[in-house]
Amino acid sequence: MVSDLDIYLFDLRGYLVLDGALTATEVDELNACLDDIPKLNPGEWHGYVAGHSYGDVTSGVNYQQIYEAGEPFEKLIDHPSWYEKVKHFVGGQNSFDSHHGPLFIDECFANFRQPGEAIGIHSGGHHTVKRNQYRVRNGKFMCGQVNILIALTDIGPGDGGTMLIPGSHKQHFPHPHEGDHRMREDASVDGIVGAVEVHLKKGDAALFVDTLAHGSAKRANEGTRRVVIYRYGPSWGNFRHGYEASPELLARLTPERRRIVQPQRLLPREPQVSR
Repeated sequence: MVSDLDIYLFDLRGYLVLDGALTATEVDELNACLDDIPKLNPGEWHGYVAGHSYGDVTSGVNYQQIYEAGEPFEKLIDHPSWYEKVKHFVGGQNSFDSHHGPLFIDECFANFRQPGEAIGIHSGGHHTVKRNQYRVRNGKFMCGQVNILIALTDIGPGDGGTMLIPGSHKQHFPHPHEGDHRMREDASVDGIVGAVEVHLKKGDAALFVDTLAHGSAKRANEGTRRVVIYRYGPSWGNFRHGYEASPELLARLTPERRRIVQPQRLLPREPQVSR
């Protein structure tokens, strides 16, 4: 559940670190699912999992719609280590009624980062993008997007860890060095004043509002950094990249998970005959 300290730190810093969010068995199952997927380049598909990258940024390859990859990823949809916290910060419980679910996942993917790859600084409270806004009104959170980043490999110094600028979800001005570190080829957040690198063990997770200015350090070590990111927003949202859940996935999900993946009950359910 959400503690008073969670609320204080999330409001103050814009993020929480959840130690041991997944068990070693859960991490192994997720990695085994990824190992079963043939290597995908951007634009290639494996079933309903899509290879993707963010433009020409050397940030690694993403496997989008990763909850299509198997049951271990389906369990992350409403995982008890973070689900209630995310729901509290998005404010999704306030939109729950007979027609909507409490949350919506508008993007979920696995990211593979190789040596030399990184992603530059982006977002920040001075931007006016509604999708990732940070708002608190009358003691209630109404955040447009809250991310869960789960480490499937140990991420320490040199591993290309996520970097966050604490408190930047409330900033009114851009970071003066943002132009040197924004999303572009060869960009990273290494050396930007005020940023902290988040080191995680396998199974740890970082929860942060997408308004927070964030990016990553450049991976210097050998090997591959593996993370999974689920982006949650209010139930009235839509898919960020135009992907949508497959009928097969919707059919096998529990009713609770299906309401997160597809909050709206689409109408009409049956073909209508005019009279």
